[in-house]
Amino acid sequence: MRFYETVPRHDLTYSDVFLVPSHSAVPSRLQVSLAPGDGTGATIPIIAANMNSVTGPRLAATLARRGGMAVLPQDMPLQKLAAAIEWVKSQSALYDTPYFFAPQDTVADVRGKLPLLAGHGIIVRDSAGEYVGGIEARRLAAAPAEAKLGDLVQTALASITADEISGPREAFDAMVAADLAFAPVMKHGRVIGTLSQKSALRSTIYDPALDKQGRLIVASALGINGDVAGKAKALAAAGVDVLVIDTAHGHQETMLRAIRTVTQLGLGLPIAAGNVVTAAAVRDLVDAGATIIKVGVGPGAMCTTRMMTAVGRPQFSAVLETAEVARELGAHVWADGGVRYPRDVALALAAGAASVMVGSWFAGTIEAPGDLNADEDGKLYKESWGMASTKAVRERFDRVDAYELARKTLFAEGISSSRIYLDPQRPSVEDLLDMITSGVRSSFTYAGAADLAEFQERALVGIQSAAGYEEGKALPVSW
Repeated sequence: MRFYETVPRHDLTYSDVFLVPSHSAVPSRLQVSLAPGDGTGATIPIIAANMNSVTGPRLAATLARRGGMAVLPQDMPLQKLAAAIEWVKSQSALYDTPYFFAPQDTVADVRGKLPLLAGHGIIVRDSAGEYVGGIEARRLAAAPAEAKLGDLVQTALASITADEISGPREAFDAMVAADLAFAPVMKHGRVIGTLSQKSALRSTIYDPALDKQGRLIVASALGINGDVAGKAKALAAAGVDVLVIDTAHGHQETMLRAIRTVTQLGLGLPIAAGNVVTAAAVRDLVDAGATIIKVGVGPGAMCTTRMMTAVGRPQFSAVLETAEVARELGAHVWADGGVRYPRDVALALAAGAASVMVGSWFAGTIEAPGDLNADEDGKLYKESWGMASTKAVRERFDRVDAYELARKTLFAEGISSSRIYLDPQRPSVEDLLDMITSGVRSSFTYAGAADLAEFQERALVGIQSAAGYEEGKALPVSW
């Protein structure tokens, strides 16, 4: 990357900069590779942040199926973390993970998990796990909230037999021919997944992120205190693909000690660590054994660190400086926080990031943890909160005595509760991935780059005023 006819005199945010188009020989954005090449196995440069309101097993499996990776939060008890890793590994890399319900469940129960929109649906199975039937979400939308699902399964929903479909293109064509918006995928009489026309189409574009056994990948976070070695070994035994050693202030002795402890275990896994924002911090963390550095202090939507402490750094400049040093040391950078639009993802990659971590942007999706809620106008939302907030601190230290918990919550930072609304046009994390990756793919073609390495070499970045940034926004109303 180089700056276009300018030299910055101060640190820059994503909003301060823009990409300048260059001569390109790349004929199509679909011929662009977004693979980060950071040793994780991801095929797109998107990481779901280790936030309790963002990443759970379902989102992790969905994201990996489309080539990204999610980081399970460290606040989960170790037993639940191991179970979550095992669950993700058990999910199909080809078909969507079903939403299972029992015959006695009601339409209201479904509405707490899934928006009743075209292209979505549920699977009903009995107490023995036997398939009862499938119901399209749009049919449930017309049913009373108290209606039992078992009463709504009147006729068998047409299904797809896995052994009779050679690939996603054939599945898509079969669904279009049969006018199926949603269908169970069956094998030997059991449901192994579901498909919609859109998910079949996505499978022709995205490559799943898989481990050596062909299973979906998943990462897990661990803190810098307590039995770091014991937790790292347990996570590795559970099958985790990347260990993320995480704390708000990553450039400290306790972090370096934790990295060395995990490195000396010889687990053979990539080790991500952070968060930091300086070249000196990158050198220290890599020297301790980290292979990926998490960069970002204060840019997150749920974070109040900068306003509370004045600590942090504008994210574009932080990524630019740290990525250059990491590259020299044979390591990689994840840009953590501050992305609001696909343009920001492209700019983080141009600055040198291998991948970009997304938090609150994914919190308002079907797959994020927690139930769907409706506000007074009927608009659907999920709750989100910062990982240093009072709510998160209370959950993290719920087993300590009242005095110690009170001391810890006294100095909490971040937003404890925020409504993140589902976009009716993009309710799924997959819908957001479509938007993000299509924008980034186009950014590559504008730069004349066929892959991430070329993009980072060829990208031309200019500096703009606040008015220049506003000029780039679409006009929401007519003149």
